[in-house]
Amino acid sequence: MQRHEQAVWNEDRSDGYEPLLSEKDRTTIDVEFEDLPDELTRESLELPALSEPEVARHYTRLSQMNYGIDSGPYPLGSCTMKYNPKFTEDAAARSEAAVHPDRPEASVQGTLQLYHELQEYLGRIGGMDAVTLQPPAGAAGEFTGILVAKAYHERNGEGERRSEVIVPSSAHGTNFASAAMAGYDVVELPGDDDGRVDLEALRSAVGEETAALMLTNPNTLGLFERDIEEIAGMVHDAGGLLYYDGANLNALLGRARPGDMGFDVMHYNVHKTFATPHGGGGPGAGPIGVTEELEPFLPSPQVEARNGTYELVEPEHSIGKVHGAMGNWLVLLKTHAYIRRLGDAGLRDTSAKAVLNANYLASQIDLEIPFGPFHHEFVASAGERDAADFAKRMLDYGVHPPTTKWPEIVPEALMTEPTEAESKTTLDQLAAAFNAVADEGEETIAAAPETTSARYIDQTSAARSPRLSWHALSDNA
Repeated sequence: MQRHEQAVWNEDRSDGYEPLLSEKDRTTIDVEFEDLPDELTRESLELPALSEPEVARHYTRLSQMNYGIDSGPYPLGSCTMKYNPKFTEDAAARSEAAVHPDRPEASVQGTLQLYHELQEYLGRIGGMDAVTLQPPAGAAGEFTGILVAKAYHERNGEGERRSEVIVPSSAHGTNFASAAMAGYDVVELPGDDDGRVDLEALRSAVGEETAALMLTNPNTLGLFERDIEEIAGMVHDAGGLLYYDGANLNALLGRARPGDMGFDVMHYNVHKTFATPHGGGGPGAGPIGVTEELEPFLPSPQVEARNGTYELVEPEHSIGKVHGAMGNWLVLLKTHAYIRRLGDAGLRDTSAKAVLNANYLASQIDLEIPFGPFHHEFVASAGERDAADFAKRMLDYGVHPPTTKWPEIVPEALMTEPTEAESKTTLDQLAAAFNAVADEGEETIAAAPETTSARYIDQTSAARSPRLSWHALSDNA
C-alpha cells in the first residue's frame, strides 16, 4: 500500500514548526487607541503587516497539523467520530438561532417548540416516556440518570438500602465514575466466554442492595446481549433499575428500542448517534430518557405543550437543574435538524449501514478478531505487537487509527468503528492500512509515525507534565 505523506511545515526551520504570524513579517502596523478609558488601553500594540491570503494560509496549515473527520476515515471504536453534515452547521448559524436564554417564554415559542419536538423524537427513538435535554455531555447524562434513579429510590424509602450499582467490566469508564460520584458502591461484573454478560455472575451480584445495573447494548465488543429480557427481569425482580448507556445506539436506530428491552433510564450521545460535533472540550449534549415512573424526578425545567403554547414546568420531585438554561441549545438544534432530515427511513438506513460497514471491514482485515457477528463496531487484536505502536504506524498510511488497549478482554485491542458514513472505497483503504502494518516488522512499527507533523510522542510524560506553550515545542516531538 502506498505510504501517505502528511503536509510538512516550513522545512527551513530547525524545529519544523509553522512560524508565528509575528515571525512571518517583522513589519508592523501601529494601532492608535481613541475614545477608550485609560484602563482599557496599552502603551502600544504591534500587529504583523500581513495580507489576507498570508493569514488564511497560515491558519489553514495549522489546521492540517491535526487529523480530523474532514481529513479522512476516523474509526475510533466506542468514541464514534462521526462525520458532521454541513447542513446542521448551517441551521445552527442562522440568525434566528441566536436566542438569549433569559427571554420570556412568550417570545421564544419557536425555540421551545423545537425543544419539545426533540424531547418527543428522542423519546420515541429510545422507547422512553419522557426526556430531558439539559445534560451537556454523555458522561453528564450518565450522572444525571443515576441521580434520577437515586432520587427514585429515596422517594420510595430505599435510599440507604440501595447502595450498589453493578457495572460490567467492559463498560465505559464513565459508568464506574458516574455511579461512584453519585455515592454508590460499584460492583464490577465479569463477562462470560462469548463476551456478553455472565448471567450466573449477575445472579450472584444482584440483590436488595442493587440500585441499578448500567449496561451498553450492543456492548463494547459490538455484541448484542441476547439475554437482555432475562437480565432486565433479574434486576427488576430485585427492585433495581436498568440503565442504558446510549453509546452504541447507532447500531439500533429504527430497529430496536432500549425501552422495549426493559431499560428504565438511558442517555443519548448525540455526537455518536445524531452527528453533532464531538471532542475538543467544546459544548456537547447528553439528553436522558426515562420511563413514566421516573419522569417526576427529571431536572427542571421541562418543556410541555399546553393549550396551544409551550411552557417551562418543574417536575413534581425534580432533582433540580444540572445545566444552565435548557442545555446546549445549538448542539440540540443540530440534533433536531439531523433527525428531521433523515426521518424514520433515514435513521433506519443509518443503523443498517453502520452494521454492514463494521462487518465488511472486519472481514477484510488480516488480524485475529474474536467474537462476532458484530453490530456497529468490532475489536481486533494486534497479537504480539503493541497495539499503540500498531496504531501510530497506521497514521503513515493516511488513516486515523482505532481505539487501542481497550476493552482489555481482547489482548492488544484495536477497537474499530467505521460508522455508516464511509464508502466501500474508504473501508478498503482502512483495511489496506491494517494489513500493511500487520505485514511489517516490529522495528518499523515501533519507530512510527514517520510522516506526520509530530513524530513518536512520549504519551505518559505528556499526560503527567503537559507543556502547552508554543516555545516549549522542540525537535518536532
